[in-house]
Amino acid sequence: MEIERKYLIDQIPFDLSEYPSRKIEQGYLCTEPVVRIRRDGEDYYLTYKSKGLMVREEYNLPLTRDAYEHLKPKADGRIITKERFLIPLDDTLTIELDRFEGDLAPLLLAEVEFQDEDSANAFVPPDWFGEDVTFSSKYHNSTLSRI
Repeated sequence: MEIERKYLIDQIPFDLSEYPSRKIEQGYLCTEPVVRIRRDGEDYYLTYKSKGLMVREEYNLPLTRDAYEHLKPKADGRIITKERFLIPLDDTLTIELDRFEGDLAPLLLAEVEFQDEDSANAFVPPDWFGEDVTFSSKYHNSTLSRI
């Protein structure tokens, strides 16, 4: 189960180069239900995500590089590329800040994953977070792949 809140980011009040990051490339074989392929550094995955906004089922299956490259041309819409920065928020939470590349630039989205719904509902975001888009499918990557 994936439980996360998502926010638009307008300005980042610190230097992102101080935090670890990795390149991600992903495409969508289907958007209802969501079936995604992803290259995350040197790791490759096929992911299924159920319907939902803040809470969704998510299953990740490993792929080989060859399988990923075979499936990539079958993706609908654009292949999304982004750099993901991991920013510690406290002892238990990490901000995953995605800086989108290509024609989705300069979009910045921050996601925070939680252990349970109560924690997600009680979350107070940092002051530099912008609009809460958790309950809007407009900013799901599967939607962004089609616009």
